[in-house]
Amino acid sequence: MTRVLGIDVGGTKVAIGVSAADGPALSAHVRLDTGPDTLARALAAARALDGAPAAVGFSTCGVIRDGVVRLAPNVPGWEGLELPRLLQEAYGATPVAIDNDVNAAAAAELRWGALRGVSTGVYLNLGTGLAAALVVDGRVVPGAHGAAGEIGYLQVTPGEPAFADGRVPLEERVSGGALATRGAALLGRPITAAELLGGGRARAPVDETPGGGQARALVDETPGGEQARALVDETLRTLAMSVANLCVVLDPERLVIGGGMMGAAELILPRLTAEIGRAVPFPPEVRPARFADDAPLLGALALARAAVA
Repeated sequence: MTRVLGIDVGGTKVAIGVSAADGPALSAHVRLDTGPDTLARALAAARALDGAPAAVGFSTCGVIRDGVVRLAPNVPGWEGLELPRLLQEAYGATPVAIDNDVNAAAAAELRWGALRGVSTGVYLNLGTGLAAALVVDGRVVPGAHGAAGEIGYLQVTPGEPAFADGRVPLEERVSGGALATRGAALLGRPITAAELLGGGRARAPVDETPGGGQARALVDETPGGEQARALVDETLRTLAMSVANLCVVLDPERLVIGGGMMGAAELILPRLTAEIGRAVPFPPEVRPARFADDAPLLGALALARAAVA
């Protein structure tokens, strides 16, 4: 089978891979840190891996609007970058498919994973940030401006600071990055979302009983523990409400959830499933994503494989 190339540029890392099969398998890959000249270094590393791919898939943070990258402030030089033009110049007649990282991850789940065979669905990414991909007629819907599914911009309370004020209201409350920031403010020391949720390695002895005992043991050892547990509960309640509202709007047959926060799937999935069952007239099936690691890179390969087809 022909070889395809995938490139994923995230907030802090670049992942590049080559696949010679129509499946989630890499025959070669390399990783880089983002920084100055991210695109030039990524393209040079990609050429070293495969100088003549049949197609290229490119997964990027932000969205592509009017030929430039928007909503990507965390990668130096990325906001406003004319990415489609630059990739066309780099690869000439070779097909190049570009999408944002969450849509790319959804493409991988559609082609090989938990969304395979689904006509109407949602892929929810719970990571450092928060976003969704909407699937209609078996395809990811980009929206009129390429920003469908950017649910981090949803307001939680009427009139609160929003996009025009430089804010991302829902993401600032329920993402992994937000949970870590708010948890650190409560506890007076750095802490990760995984530790708070019980999905990471705690620094203090923990109770390994089912149901989130790790998070309870960790915060019980720390000043402000009760407040931290309340923060986790508030975060999950707000997240569940927002996801249920999204399901009411789209009426999906399946909701697939991925991202780094799913290290605490045993805590998150029951909360979301219960609220969706309570609030959504026709609740979708709720499943964890197949691809926990490298989902956007695998999505870039899925985009490339579709471009070949």
